[in-house]
Amino acid sequence: MKLRLSRQTLVVLDAFLESPRQWKYGYDLSRSTGLKSGTLYPLLMRLAEHKLLETSWEATEPGRPPRHLYRLTSEGVQFSLEHRRLGSLNRMQQALSEGKS
Repeated sequence: MKLRLSRQTLVVLDAFLESPRQWKYGYDLSRSTGLKSGTLYPLLMRLAEHKLLETSWEATEPGRPPRHLYRLTSEGVQFSLEHRRLGSLNRMQQALSEGKS
């Protein structure tokens, strides 16, 4: 799977891992990650295109537009956990190498 793992992508995946099967609104993700909508929503679309997120529309009260919801797929949970571990290993290796200097 070819997906650019920017810092922002990892931050979003971590936000989903806090409660992987829970649906989340884009607005709530923006608030919890600190990412602006121009960064967040294209990233969410890419994650959905790679089948790491599933999406759904939530009907709202009359006169209001429906809201988009997101949550990790099973593959998304596995992918996120794997990359979280890799990120932790990379940070530990970096800390060790800085300590040797």
